[in-house]
Amino acid sequence: MPKHFPTKKIVAGIDEAGRGCLAGPVVSAAVILPKNFNNPILNDSKTLSESKRKFLAKIIKKEAIFWSIGISNVKEIDDINILNASFLSMHRAINKLTKKPDILLIDGNRFKKYPKIDHLCIIKGDAKFMSIAAASIIAKTSRDKIMKELDAIHPNYHWKKNKGYPTKKHRSSILEYGINQHHRKSFKLLPNQLTLSL
Repeated sequence: MPKHFPTKKIVAGIDEAGRGCLAGPVVSAAVILPKNFNNPILNDSKTLSESKRKFLAKIIKKEAIFWSIGISNVKEIDDINILNASFLSMHRAINKLTKKPDILLIDGNRFKKYPKIDHLCIIKGDAKFMSIAAASIIAKTSRDKIMKELDAIHPNYHWKKNKGYPTKKHRSSILEYGINQHHRKSFKLLPNQLTLSL
């Protein structure tokens, strides 16, 4: 069960969603929670059902002191690689916070330093600290919404269900229909035994 980070300073939790996808943007969120925030079902977004994530996202958006999202698009992912694009989306989310935090809690083990704010990288941080868990919920639900909107335009790839992740159905659709402008061309879109003419 995630806890509050033990400090009197202003803490922002930062997490991203979509790093391992074959299509769509990478989306990060930054969340500053009040010190007295508590919710018994708040946890790492990957452990929760879609309905619970949506429910929690509404509560977090209502009760957080500040929250924001940052997006890095497919072109940026292909141009600067997914890791740097993830950092860029995180920085964009932090840029939008109207209150400057004292500490950034980053989910994961790497981060590109944000100017004039200290940060801590925490592996599996979304299962340890509430602000990161909240950021993981906001990032995931925001990205899922984008992928559902893209699915309405490109239904062949089943993004409403797979959200751009490399499922068997997504890969078979790539093989059948080719790729479109939302696919990450720098990624290995198909296994070695299947080739695709780009």
